[in-house]
Amino acid sequence: MLTALHKRLLNDFQRDFPLSSRPYQEIADMLGVSEADVLTALTELNDNHYISRIGPIIPPNQLGVSTLVAMSVPEQQIQTVADKISAYAEVNHNYQREHQFNLWFVAIATNAEHLQCLLNAIEQDTGYSALSLPLIDDFFIDLGFKLDLQHA
Repeated sequence: MLTALHKRLLNDFQRDFPLSSRPYQEIADMLGVSEADVLTALTELNDNHYISRIGPIIPPNQLGVSTLVAMSVPEQQIQTVADKISAYAEVNHNYQREHQFNLWFVAIATNAEHLQCLLNAIEQDTGYSALSLPLIDDFFIDLGFKLDLQHA
């Protein structure tokens, strides 16, 4: 069950997250609760899969290089391969799709050489080929959602 604090955290901080040395204290001050309350509520939201991460969204290739990667993995191996891939710090947005290429993720590296080494390591580690699909045109989709706090 979502509390009023959970709902405010989910709704009010999808954007404009405080950039300070104590962002959770700043949020707590805005909401009239303690920093410990904010941290506890965020942990609960994470544990219950309402959120998966708190962090910036940086446009592709603004810091280092990135690529979308597609892999074709036998269904019975999806979770094992996905877990191996997700263990790499340079990987995010790892998800399954219904397609011949059924495992997709974004890989980010400091430079093109690092990215290629990463993809080679993932192929070696998983035993499956990684199809790199680098960004050609950028389309921004705002994934923020206004929550109905009365009924959430």
